[in-house]
Amino acid sequence: MGEMEEQIVMAHGSGGVATEELIEKIFAKAFDNPVLKEMEDSAVVEGYKKIAVTTDSFVVTPLEFRGGDIGRLSVCGTVNDLLMRGAIPKYLTCGYILEEGLSLKTLERVVTSMAKTAREAGVTIVAGDTKVIEGNGGLLINTAGVGEIPEGMDIKAAGAKPGDAILVSGTMGDHHGAILSHRMSIDSSIESDVAPLNQMVSNLLAGGVDVHTLRDVTRGGLGTVLKELADASACVFDIYEEKIPIQGNVEQFAGLLGLDPLYMGNEGKMVAILPEDQAEEALKIIRSSRYGENACLLGTVRENPDHENSKNEKKGRLLLHTEIGGVREMDILQGEGLPRIC
Repeated sequence: MGEMEEQIVMAHGSGGVATEELIEKIFAKAFDNPVLKEMEDSAVVEGYKKIAVTTDSFVVTPLEFRGGDIGRLSVCGTVNDLLMRGAIPKYLTCGYILEEGLSLKTLERVVTSMAKTAREAGVTIVAGDTKVIEGNGGLLINTAGVGEIPEGMDIKAAGAKPGDAILVSGTMGDHHGAILSHRMSIDSSIESDVAPLNQMVSNLLAGGVDVHTLRDVTRGGLGTVLKELADASACVFDIYEEKIPIQGNVEQFAGLLGLDPLYMGNEGKMVAILPEDQAEEALKIIRSSRYGENACLLGTVRENPDHENSKNEKKGRLLLHTEIGGVREMDILQGEGLPRIC
């Protein structure tokens, strides 16, 4: 008989010896840094004049998937949200909710992956918490992130202006396809694109480009993100179907299941909106950055002459110009975008 694999039990959440052993052997070992070593009830860190703060929760299944895992996902999702406001990510907190029966080896792999991704993203995990609940071996992660806003930075959803160009940093639907194919036990080569975009954003802002809007393409997909941004800026976004980058295996998978790649989510891609005369330079910068080699120019922004007369609070329009010459008006995703991707 093989050795029985260790699992999470309710005693790991007791606050006693078992809890201390779990923290010491897995969390403290992986997240080792001077602030966390103090093991205080709150972390004291260097401050800043203006900060960005975000929080997120991650409930994806499976916990480990082709191209990533819930630990990497939790760092990337939080860091990328900070980056989309032009912030420099600095600190993360993480709360682990462990279900009884979770394999300790699985937990160790997830925590190690989270620590590795935090190093890649340039952030320090300064505080954390664990809770153990009854369940079937699952794992949930909650995070909070803090980033510094440089002087004069004003990147926002409502920042798009007529005459701007719309760029996307890579192929659509990769993460959605990876999670869904795994959940459906479909043999597929699709890998999640889960990645921190710190190098890409840093290079873009350091390159002198006048970035008006950034948004990571996650739940709801590209169609939802662009419609939300069009509404926020009360503009018309014209995008062109033939310019939207989609990997062949994702396109085939979506076609097989009747899915629209424009509403399939990613976890390592972003939209950038900036002056059209700076678009080529911005593309060059993004393509030379890690995870940006497939960046494309999708379309342009123009004034919406009807928005002042609209009784609807959604004052923008997203128009998809199809390959056969038609125009399709796009809206945000209706209903639930299955499966839950984060």
